[in-house]
Amino acid sequence: MGRLDGKVALITGGARGQGAAEARLFVAEGARVMLGDVLDADGELVAKDLGDHAAYLHHDVRSEDDWAAIVAATKAAFGRVDVLVNNAGVFRILGMTATSLDEYQRIIAINQIGTFLGMKAVTETMMLQGSGSIVNISSVAGLTGSLGTIAYTASKFAVTGMTKVAALELAPFGVRVNSVHPGLIDTVMLRDAFGMGDDASVDAAAARVPNGRLAVADDVARLVLYLASDDSIYSTGSEFVVDGGMTAQL
Repeated sequence: MGRLDGKVALITGGARGQGAAEARLFVAEGARVMLGDVLDADGELVAKDLGDHAAYLHHDVRSEDDWAAIVAATKAAFGRVDVLVNNAGVFRILGMTATSLDEYQRIIAINQIGTFLGMKAVTETMMLQGSGSIVNISSVAGLTGSLGTIAYTASKFAVTGMTKVAALELAPFGVRVNSVHPGLIDTVMLRDAFGMGDDASVDAAAARVPNGRLAVADDVARLVLYLASDDSIYSTGSEFVVDGGMTAQL
């Protein structure tokens, strides 16, 4: 316990799934956390459960104004920003010819532009502090092609590349930037995208994973904790995969 003592984290998409799991683990490890999301009722409930160590603010990652507001609110509430987890994202299975320009741009705006705006929003604060850790949630789809996900895959490859550029630019200022690449994670978003409404469909998906099960949100959260903490002080510009061995098969 206490791996994040004294640190302040900003987590997007914090109302449920991976973001909520990260928030709970971070607080358990000593951090104070600002949660952002557009699912206000869920986000406020997570923050309430975490007590004085957490706060929630409505936050659309596509909005530069919302980014300025949540960074300012985090500093006003907790004094600093040590960690940014760019967790918010959307996922949809849709073939290339069936993907409209509007849908493509919506996915890019949330997954890719939202990550860019987040890194940009915290950079000045972290540079002045001389320290910080930015964790961008990409995907195994940011490492290899994934059938029926042209917009999602494009957005996640972009996150992987942006992570490396930001790491190079911010390394002289003591700020680290890394990407996390989850495989099949048992969340509401994944179940909705794949139509996994029963145990049989979950079991079928798990059969694709070498270790025989889908990940849970805490599996990702523990890796994000490592990157947020000083345990990973010499890691920057790197990809960290949490997929139960899926990409080892490729």
